[in-house]
Amino acid sequence: MKLIGNWSYPTAIRFGAGRITEIAEACRAAGITKPLLVTDKGLAGMEITAKTRAILKDAGLCDDMFSDVDPNPSDKNVEVGLKFYRDGGYDGVIAFGGGSGLDLAKVLAFMAGQTRPLWDFEDVGDWWTRADPAGIHPVVAVPTTAGTGSEVGRASVISNSATNEKKIIFHPKMLPVQVICDPELTVGMPKFITAGTGLDAFAHCVEAYSSPHYHPMSQGIALEGMRLIKDYLPRAYADGTDLEARTHVMSAAAMGSTAFQKGLGAIHAISHPIGAIYHTHHGTTNAVCMPAVLQFNRSAIAERFDAASAYLGIAGGFDGFCAFVDDLNASMAIPKTLTELGVKDPDIDRLVKDALADPSTGGNPITMTAENTRKLIEACL
Repeated sequence: MKLIGNWSYPTAIRFGAGRITEIAEACRAAGITKPLLVTDKGLAGMEITAKTRAILKDAGLCDDMFSDVDPNPSDKNVEVGLKFYRDGGYDGVIAFGGGSGLDLAKVLAFMAGQTRPLWDFEDVGDWWTRADPAGIHPVVAVPTTAGTGSEVGRASVISNSATNEKKIIFHPKMLPVQVICDPELTVGMPKFITAGTGLDAFAHCVEAYSSPHYHPMSQGIALEGMRLIKDYLPRAYADGTDLEARTHVMSAAAMGSTAFQKGLGAIHAISHPIGAIYHTHHGTTNAVCMPAVLQFNRSAIAERFDAASAYLGIAGGFDGFCAFVDDLNASMAIPKTLTELGVKDPDIDRLVKDALADPSTGGNPITMTAENTRKLIEACL
């Protein structure tokens, strides 16, 4: 079976090995005549980035690049990037990289023609309606990791540098209009990034599947996304050149982001403040928190994970699924606790407050309170 396709859901996706060669065509389809390639500092000097810029240049398009992006992108990155973008007179963005590069790139395109400050568009109520849709520039997204699924998302996570809080910026038109998912771009990822990003995708699927909100399409996508991670992430981790495994994990990443339209939950509500304050890797933090959150939500999700386990070929229902998660984490050298991850002497009062303020709490199947959230965070530590 050829692992290649052109998909129109949730947006236009050119999926398959080698399709980065279509980057100029994707820009033209998006109506971009002068793109700015936005990526992170680590990718800026890599061969895959140089090759992509060469394809753009050979096609007669601009190959300018902005790469002043932190691992957890902040409002400071947005400020510098937005000045670069506006001064350069660009009319669209190529979002190239992992979650940090994609998130910042999408915000630059979103803010390109806005007059209000960034935090006016936080994902609170209908704040997104404050934006001028005509001021939002198009995005072509090219993921180089298989985790966040930000290439098919309508939001970005940006850290507030003044408060050390992660904020979600949302607008329906932040969804990239063209996506190139080329699994060959992920072949060079180191093992710890393969693990952390792949388990991020798994967390998205697990939380979407757990969410009490009604969205049966997302429920089905989340279930199959879990299966792809279960079957193929261990292979991608063991052999980074296994292109079939890389391909299926890249699909699962996009599926996880699509599925969590149904909601996220306590995993992300905790990992967002942990990442903002202690600068941990987002996907790895999710993986560390997942076992404790599964037990936290047991009374609400055990029955549905009995059904999921049957589909996934995991014996023992919910308890079998929890054991599988423990074994999967251990097989990829994921720390067992946040303390082992590097979170030392945490301000638990602050973490509880920030977790409860995170929009992800609304999708958790068990209502999160100050008391039970404190116990959950202590269990993760």
